[in-house]
Amino acid sequence: MNAIVTGASRGIGRGIAVELARTHKVLGTYVGNLEKAESLKSETGCEIFRCDISSAADREALIARAKELFPDGLDLLVNNAGIGQRERRDVLEATEESFDELISTNLKGPHFLTQLAARWMLENKRGRIVFVSSISSFTASVNRAEYCISKAGESMSRLLYAQRLAAEGIGVFEIQPGVIRTDMISKVEKLYEERIAGGLLPQKRMGEAEDIARVTRAIADGLLDYCTGQVIHADGGFHMRSL
Repeated sequence: MNAIVTGASRGIGRGIAVELARTHKVLGTYVGNLEKAESLKSETGCEIFRCDISSAADREALIARAKELFPDGLDLLVNNAGIGQRERRDVLEATEESFDELISTNLKGPHFLTQLAARWMLENKRGRIVFVSSISSFTASVNRAEYCISKAGESMSRLLYAQRLAAEGIGVFEIQPGVIRTDMISKVEKLYEERIAGGLLPQKRMGEAEDIARVTRAIADGLLDYCTGQVIHADGGFHMRSL
């Protein structure tokens, strides 16, 4: 079994790569931190590959490398790589430069990487695809507009590919993590802990990378193969409405 995990050197992506490495040959991507990527390789045996997911040339190079490593085909693509904005600004003050950066990495990148991977999967008549998005795909944060918009778009990308590939036997899924303890939220982790203690989540704890990895495991093992197109809320119950 063969898998690509983007953004695998840290956070949720690392948790997913560690979990999948128990059963799959994993090719994990990274951008800036070679040391963390090499530690993943040392710990798990995963192959690593530098890939800026916003770059068409990098995406094509990634698939070319995967074809070298996996001559028998690709079983799983996990679109996990993503970034937050460099500076949180009110929607009335946010810049086009920030918008373009997040759309390129969080939406355009996984959308067109999935296009490449899906074409390859169709050749081998098998495969599963996962988009790791966010509760921000449906939750408005007025100081993180570009992030929310990029994740909302990623949700539609999942739906489009799920519809297109369903009859071909290729399942497409979206995992929407909630508040997960990673370096992306390190600056506001204390604030989130306080809000969780105050009732933000029905399950009164912050999520861990391993929580998302276990959902990915269920998809990778085929336990959800009759559920293509589904959104899986891995958010401690945040998505539930109550009065």
